[in-house]
Amino acid sequence: MRFLSETTSNGVSERLFALGDVPGVLWSPAGATGGRPLVLMGHGGGWHKQAPGLVARAGRLAVQYGFAVAAIDAPGHGERPKSPQDERFPAEIGELLATGEPVSPQVARHTAALAERAVPEWRAVLDALQELDGIGADGPVGYWGLSLASVIGIPLVAAESRIGAAVFGLAGHESLAGAAAAVTVPVAFLLQWDDELVPREAGLALFDTFGSREKTLHANPGGHLELPAHEEEGAERFVLRHLLGAG
Repeated sequence: MRFLSETTSNGVSERLFALGDVPGVLWSPAGATGGRPLVLMGHGGGWHKQAPGLVARAGRLAVQYGFAVAAIDAPGHGERPKSPQDERFPAEIGELLATGEPVSPQVARHTAALAERAVPEWRAVLDALQELDGIGADGPVGYWGLSLASVIGIPLVAAESRIGAAVFGLAGHESLAGAAAAVTVPVAFLLQWDDELVPREAGLALFDTFGSREKTLHANPGGHLELPAHEEEGAERFVLRHLLGAG
């Protein structure tokens, strides 16, 4: 892991890093030393590691609770090169939506290909982060990611025993069922009742498939990008409860 730059603002240190060809960012309380809980945070499709929502959430977790938060650019996003399929994908989805055809199968195929690459990248980043003095190998780890970040995060959490709690949502396809069944940590799942990209039945079926003994479903009216602000606050409380309780 190579750190490329560091800036500090409002009590938060933001360090850009690269692990191989994977660009990432690490937020933590300014001047913090010693181990602390770590949240791995994914971004949605078409966004990147420093999307405004991620930056704001990371700042709250760092300043108010002393957490470290890390994000990386998913394949084909942010600073990473796009394949021809990455370039075509938004237009293909737009055409399907315009004609009223289902988009879920196309979305599932594309995002599954990204997840296959991103899961080992996240695991390598977690290895490197836990070697840092300001995080350490013994603290609790959580995952937070909706939409594309759920498609990546579900197989990641299924494979990674170090992650002890997860926030997922805005996702649902039978291709995720096997990984979801292998997830046994506490899960908070957010669903939009009128999601134009993820059929309601698919989201409900995915939630039902999780192997977790403790799992919570929150559903709200609205489309894929209309998640209410209060659900963000509730998900933060979920992460705090489980990571602080674990550590």
